[in-house]
Amino acid sequence: MDNETKLITVSIVTPNGVQYEHHGQIVVLDAIDGELGIMAGHEPIVTPLNIGSVQVKRIHSHDEQTDEIAVNGGYVEFSNDVATIIADSAERARDIDINRAESAKERAVRHIEEAKKKHDVSSQKRAEVALRRAINRINVYSSKK
Repeated sequence: MDNETKLITVSIVTPNGVQYEHHGQIVVLDAIDGELGIMAGHEPIVTPLNIGSVQVKRIHSHDEQTDEIAVNGGYVEFSNDVATIIADSAERARDIDINRAESAKERAVRHIEEAKKKHDVSSQKRAEVALRRAINRINVYSSKK
């Protein structure tokens, strides 16, 4: 890493505490208005996030590395080269239990079908959110190298 590379601090916080904290060159997020990339010097911003992944490109022992974290919505606040992401839950790709995620996906699909049969819109919407969360975790897990 050359001396000119400016880094940001990326911190992901859930109700269970800090789940991730590293320095990186860029963080890429799934904001509600589309994909957002933030680097050092970016203007201050606060924006809501979709259920999606957070990617942090960082330097580790002179090698570039990208960490990917599944987050379930929330928001990001960036100022003074610090990105703080507040989310209900967050899991690094390496920590995702793929069997649990696949089971959650299957459960959500069943709940959607049951809710449709009963014309229960509220239950259907909750199950659709659970499905998006499960698919996000599966996708993040699948992206790890």
